[in-house]
Amino acid sequence: MIEYLKQPWAWYIAGPLIGLTVPALMILGNKSFGISSSLRHICASCVPANILFFKYDWKKEIWNLLFVFGIFLGGALAVSLLANPNPVEVSPKLAQDLAGYGITHFNNLVPQDIMSWQSLFTLRGFIMMVGGGFLVGFGTRYAGGCTSGHAIMGLSNLQLPSLIATISFMMGGFIMANLILPFILSL
Repeated sequence: MIEYLKQPWAWYIAGPLIGLTVPALMILGNKSFGISSSLRHICASCVPANILFFKYDWKKEIWNLLFVFGIFLGGALAVSLLANPNPVEVSPKLAQDLAGYGITHFNNLVPQDIMSWQSLFTLRGFIMMVGGGFLVGFGTRYAGGCTSGHAIMGLSNLQLPSLIATISFMMGGFIMANLILPFILSL
């Protein structure tokens, strides 16, 4: 059984399992799936400031913090118990394309040339990590949720704003991967 769990799961198994999270949350507690809101709950509980955005009854959303903790705990257990000892394989074509940008060192699919403590203090690393993190956080707040909240929960509830947000996320990803990222990597 453990060996089966260590193998990658096909999309037609993993996708429906993720999708079934939505009706399970709705049936079990009339809750909405979303991860980005947990940061707001943490800030509201830990930093009792006089900021209107954080003035709400965050204790009603404690389930969300437990859900996120469960995701973290599940990931930690998976890494410690189900980790594949073999190095992650990068497609030779992708490795060749990235080598053209000077990215040659990987650690479990993380390009060490741009995602490490040493590269944080370079222009390219700073743009990628700090600038990218700011844009993700700003976009999540501006869109009223993250990709999982909109694409999984919002679309399953047939919400037009979630459809618009998901299309925007996809367009932004395509533009980033094909136009902006090659420019940043050439710095």
